[in-house]
Amino acid sequence: MFLNNSFGKTLDIMHRTMDASMLRHQVSANNIANADTPNFKRSDVNFEAELKRALDSEKVQKPKAYLTNSRHIPFDRQQNYRDVRPRRVLDYLSQTDNNGNNVNLEQESMLLLQNQLRYNLLTQAVSSQFGRVNIVLR
Repeated sequence: MFLNNSFGKTLDIMHRTMDASMLRHQVSANNIANADTPNFKRSDVNFEAELKRALDSEKVQKPKAYLTNSRHIPFDRQQNYRDVRPRRVLDYLSQTDNNGNNVNLEQESMLLLQNQLRYNLLTQAVSSQFGRVNIVLR
């Protein structure tokens, strides 16, 4: 019902970002829980960069590509932001401990706090959006 206007799109993006934030919280908690596990590799969640790329692809009008073969990949294809999903990414390149573990407790705690603040901001933004609708409906 609301997805065809900016209100619905904004709410949908905030909802998806809140879901990614919940996954990020679980991943950070798992990283902290395994801080002393030998050879444990920390994970991270990638979402915002892909979402930005999808939203930017909707804005840019690229010239239509001439394809000579049906198997060619079109470069003017727009990416739908609804198809973007949060991805868990394993960080296997860095190492902080001698036992092969790459979890830094200070960094993970700071990332957890940033994630919590982001989630609180998003809940306030969603509440504000519905508050505006409530004012209009009165």
